[in-house]
Amino acid sequence: MNKVDKSSLLRSLLADRILILDGAMGTMIQRAKLEEEDYRGQQFADWPTPLKGMNDLLVLTQPKLIADIHRDYLEAGADIIETNNFNATPSDLKRYGLEDYAVEINTAAAQLARACADEFSSADKPRFVAGVLGPNQKTASVSVDVNDPGARAITFDELVADYSVATRALIDGGVDIILIETVFDTLNAKAAVFAVQTVFDEDDVELPLMISGTITDQSGRTLTGQVTEAFYNSLRHAKPLTIGLNCALGPDDLRPYVQEMSRIAESGVSAHPNAGLPNELGEYDLNPDEMSAHIEEWAEQGFLNIVGGCCGSSPDHIAAIAAAVAKQAPREIKNVKAK
Repeated sequence: MNKVDKSSLLRSLLADRILILDGAMGTMIQRAKLEEEDYRGQQFADWPTPLKGMNDLLVLTQPKLIADIHRDYLEAGADIIETNNFNATPSDLKRYGLEDYAVEINTAAAQLARACADEFSSADKPRFVAGVLGPNQKTASVSVDVNDPGARAITFDELVADYSVATRALIDGGVDIILIETVFDTLNAKAAVFAVQTVFDEDDVELPLMISGTITDQSGRTLTGQVTEAFYNSLRHAKPLTIGLNCALGPDDLRPYVQEMSRIAESGVSAHPNAGLPNELGEYDLNPDEMSAHIEEWAEQGFLNIVGGCCGSSPDHIAAIAAAVAKQAPREIKNVKAK
């Protein structure tokens, strides 16, 4: 099936039911209790910089672990799995001296997810791969020097170059969707959108685009100060397949903002909340039944088109969510053509 056919199939499915996104990758990697040598593998055994915690590198050094996590989410009922490359742009990888490996990491992340999705895909339950563009560690909107309001750690053009590298590699690796997620700075996201659309134009390819922002606390704003409606209006020009919210908050605290997004969005709405808030040990306590109960109520209210989990969630959470929304109708998408 070619990309055009898969895009049409994805849109058709969105009109029919609520689709299930996977859950946390980092949480599952943490459970493996990897050490420095596990991150290094043979390829990076002599690397001069510590690599423990660089989860994106595991698509090269521990591909079986990442594939097994993808398979666990697919077995739990995920329709869409996300690539393991959240920080794999050249500028983010530079912290580890890995900037020259951006193409290799992004391509491998896409190929791993693609192989797993194809393994589980069937005529009655096709599976899709979302190629992730993370938020970048640096912000284009906020000064890094209190004495110089114009000082920036990264520029818009640098972000565009970064995201272009990742986007091309993800497409080459076989993704079905581009997912710009965990957006805390809308200017960073605008750079990602510009990069993606430029790559589409230059390479004569077009994939569905998903965008997901992050409400950072109970003030109801992103880190750079936007409320949900402002965030949506800043990015609606991209005509995404879905726009939504993820991370930072659990489903109880995130609910009013998902409701607001559902009210205003002309596109589909996605959500993948954390499994509650971290406790004093940094762990997430919201169990699958509790989390799925919240998500079921969202679905009953007609908020959702795509739903999954973020930090602290697991295949058990995704299985419970999938069961909870299985008989719920998807949110009606307004009559606006999505790219």
